[in-house]
Amino acid sequence: MSAVSHFPLKTKRKLWPLDKKKTNLAICVALGLGIWVSPVPEGLDPKAWKLFALFIYTVAGLILNPIERGTLTLTSLVFVVMTGIASFKEAFQGFSDPTVWLITIAFFFARGFVKTGLGMRIAYKILSRVGKSTLGMAYGLVFTDWLLGSAIPSVTARAGAIIFPLATSISKALGSHPNEGSRKIGAYLIKTLFQCGAVTSAMFLTAMAGNPMVQGLAEKCGVNMTWGSWALAALLPGFCSLAVIPWLLLKIYPPEILECKESVSIAKTKLKEMGPLSRGEWIMIFSFAIMIFLWATAAWIGVSAAVTALIGLSILLLTEVLTWEDVLSEKGAFDTLFWFSSLIALATLLAKFGFMDWFSLHIGGKLAGHHPVVSFLIISGLYYYSHYLFASNIAHITAMYAPFLLLAIGAGVPPALAAFSLGYISSLFGSLTTYGCGPAPIFFGSGYVKSKDWWKLGFIISLVNIAIWLSVGAIWWRVIGLY
Repeated sequence: MSAVSHFPLKTKRKLWPLDKKKTNLAICVALGLGIWVSPVPEGLDPKAWKLFALFIYTVAGLILNPIERGTLTLTSLVFVVMTGIASFKEAFQGFSDPTVWLITIAFFFARGFVKTGLGMRIAYKILSRVGKSTLGMAYGLVFTDWLLGSAIPSVTARAGAIIFPLATSISKALGSHPNEGSRKIGAYLIKTLFQCGAVTSAMFLTAMAGNPMVQGLAEKCGVNMTWGSWALAALLPGFCSLAVIPWLLLKIYPPEILECKESVSIAKTKLKEMGPLSRGEWIMIFSFAIMIFLWATAAWIGVSAAVTALIGLSILLLTEVLTWEDVLSEKGAFDTLFWFSSLIALATLLAKFGFMDWFSLHIGGKLAGHHPVVSFLIISGLYYYSHYLFASNIAHITAMYAPFLLLAIGAGVPPALAAFSLGYISSLFGSLTTYGCGPAPIFFGSGYVKSKDWWKLGFIISLVNIAIWLSVGAIWWRVIGLY
């Protein structure tokens, strides 16, 4: 045997071999670092610019998934504190946000639906009525969401605690489970109901917590909005969106199960096998009845949506329908609690340090001299897609609705047209991302839809909504004499 065989040549080992995740991490870091070291725009607080760099890095990470979401967002907050941009209390304020806790509790209720069997019972009941086709099921659930939207003033409560458990129960009843690598039916239902949930939120003044805020801000600008005028103006464009979105997603994001005619007979058989309602199911129904009553009467009673959800959860825990072990085992809830809280804190700090005010003023200067129609389209588009910077509809409305409304009116857009269109957009833009509104982390956290599909489809549907609401909507508003 030759000496060469005893002493093989050593090859250089790469210390950090490139793979997809590491490449994506490098892209995220490059984006954030590029903004961080670039000159601070005139009139902007340097802290706001650094926060913007961190926010872009974090959002890019949520899109590209180079590391786990909780790790990504939590380390971003730690960096905020380490660099002295904000104090610990400011950086971690998102963990006390009521919306975050409402989202987290929705995961626990979904577990209650599964554990007691109530979710399956309702799923089989829906399947027995509209289960012949996937599209029929989607429209049935969307119609349910629309009905609830007139009474429940929280999209997170409505979509997250009621519609989401129904969607997952139906999916599992048909053998479709999360993270299984296929798209039997669950991915389609989850994405469809999430997108349509943003539309139903826009259709009633009471369907989303931010809508009354829009009403108040519009009145300060001289535009009167009532429950009736809001609902009438949203009626035609809203139903057009609700009709188009399930059909369009069936074409561009088709499930494997398109028709299941036997599901009706299967569902009826399963309902007979389940027998009468169990004790756990009755308690779940009782808990939900109390919550729906409190949500519907929140304006008079004064109990917030998050406190209402905590009351419902307390009932389930005290009656042992859910145990504390059930709560601790819901990993998706705690994962969402961490990454969504962190993102809310970053977005809140951006507004606090004046980034949003600077952005609005900068846009206003660029619109000078444009035709009112052109200005209206630019303002609407910017208001819609600036939501990539927000982790809450209410935060976006608070920061930018009034400035953009004043920009539109100043550019010659009829006040009512500007106020109502921006008001509806204030609900619609919540469906853009995995973090843009309360239900987003709940539906995305189910594991049915891949991250890249979520972002891509969110953008496509946003174009559809803009086209419908600014064309059909504008014509309809003219017909009903809104402007």
